[in-house]
Amino acid sequence: MLGIHGMSASGNCYKVRLLLEQLGQPYAWHEVDVLGGATRAPAFLSMNPCGQVPVLEYAPGQYLPESGAILCYLAAGTPFWPDERLARAATLRWMFFEQYSHEPYVAVARYICHFLPAGHPRRAELPRLHERGNEALRVMERHLAGNDWFAADRYTIADIALFAYTQAAADGGFDLGGYPAVSRWLGRVRAQPRWITMPSR
Repeated sequence: MLGIHGMSASGNCYKVRLLLEQLGQPYAWHEVDVLGGATRAPAFLSMNPCGQVPVLEYAPGQYLPESGAILCYLAAGTPFWPDERLARAATLRWMFFEQYSHEPYVAVARYICHFLPAGHPRRAELPRLHERGNEALRVMERHLAGNDWFAADRYTIADIALFAYTQAAADGGFDLGGYPAVSRWLGRVRAQPRWITMPSR
């Protein structure tokens, strides 16, 4: 059976869990105490030297880290991963966008607001994170104004990748009220079969 080592409240881990649920793929979930420093322990670093979750154990003692790589691995041969060359590239385009232009701002703002104490010095980062995160949300809004999905004209792992932290953006101080197309897309994702929620903690 596949094993996932992750933190339930992490958006990157939720992406993997959501795909597995929607595939109907059995898996074992292994909760990792990220905030308690478990990802720096030698046992975890032997699975992922970068000390990050999630990690997929695809065979006994065989590990694959990085949420995007795991999504591609799990989605291969399914409708979540397009067969057509350009549609596949478009899927990757939005997954790269999520990791480079979206997650570093939307997810980090959520971490600071949701997991750190109210007076923590890192709150000084929030104005810049909100500026850049809203830039990413505006890119998404423009795309979704004329498209139901991000790639291949259907629900793919590009949508799963972008959904995880967008649906939790309010935790980081973002107001999605100004992004009606994004909000409608969030509703379409939630309406997909076997959709699951992401725990807040």
